[in-house]
Amino acid sequence: MKVIRPSASAAAKATALLKKGGVVICQTDTVYGFLADATNKKAVDKIYKIKKRPKSKPLPVFVKDFKMARELAEIDGHQAKILKKFWPGKHTFILRRKKMDVGRPISLLYGVDKGTIALRIPKHLFLQKLLKKVNRPLAQTSVNISTQEPLKNKEAILAAFGKNKLVGLIIDGGKAKNGKPSKIIDLSNGKLTTIR
Repeated sequence: MKVIRPSASAAAKATALLKKGGVVICQTDTVYGFLADATNKKAVDKIYKIKKRPKSKPLPVFVKDFKMARELAEIDGHQAKILKKFWPGKHTFILRRKKMDVGRPISLLYGVDKGTIALRIPKHLFLQKLLKKVNRPLAQTSVNISTQEPLKNKEAILAAFGKNKLVGLIIDGGKAKNGKPSKIIDLSNGKLTTIR
C-alpha cells in the first residue's frame, strides 16, 4: 500500500486507482475516509469488507457539485436553499433518490438505500480536485472497523489497515483536525431532522 502526500500527481494516481475499482483512503473535512467509485459494485463491496460493515448499512456519497447531486437525488427549491447554505462543507444530507427516467440514464449506485441517498459536497480542497478528476460519485465512510472510533492519522491507519490488500493508496494529509464524522441531516421529507 502506497502512502503519498496530497499533490497533483497524488490526485492523478488516486483517480486512476478509483476508476479501476480500487479503494483510496483520504482526509476529508472531518475525518479520514475510505473512497470508492459508487457506480462500481466490486469497489463498494471492498469498503464493506475492509470495515466489516453490515451491508444493511448504506454508505454516504460524495459528489463534486450541485449538478451531480441533482442527477442522483430529488431536490426541490426549498431543499436546494437549505443545501446551498451548508454545501460545500461538513454536512451530509439524506434525500430522496431519483428514479430512472426513460431515455435519461441515471448512474446505478451501490451501497446506498433504495429510496434515499446520503449526499455531501466536501469543502476539502484536495478532495474537491479528486472528485472533479474522477467525475463520478464516490461512496465514502470513515476509516475504522465498523462501530469503532474513526482513525485520525497515518500511523493509526497503517497499524489497522497497512496489511490489507484491498486498500490501494493512502493520501496522507496529516492529523485529522476535526476528528468527528460529518453531521447527518434527513431532508428527504422537506424537514430538517438531525440523525447524527
